[in-house]
Amino acid sequence: MIVDFCEKPPTLRCRGDEDRATQGRRRQALARAFRAQGDVVVDMSELVFADVSLMVDLAMLARRLRGKGRAVFLRGAQPQIVSQIERAGLHRLTGVRVEEEAHAVA
Repeated sequence: MIVDFCEKPPTLRCRGDEDRATQGRRRQALARAFRAQGDVVVDMSELVFADVSLMVDLAMLARRLRGKGRAVFLRGAQPQIVSQIERAGLHRLTGVRVEEEAHAVA
């Protein structure tokens, strides 16, 4: 699985390449994240590529969780993923926090 969900602590982990072609494979993990009993961390540390379809799915997750008083924390995104987050405007949504990690420049 490219995207999976662990309930304790509520973590949605995204790996590899995520685009419209893989959207169907992330639905089960997202459905479990929608039911999370706390804030959800989206671990993007192993995500190499993402298109707007993932950003839309994460925006929907944030909206549903916000309605329950919860937040989404986007953690460990590589620079190219942070750029995609910003292009999609995900970082401006209420209840979404982007936690960038410093990446060493080779």
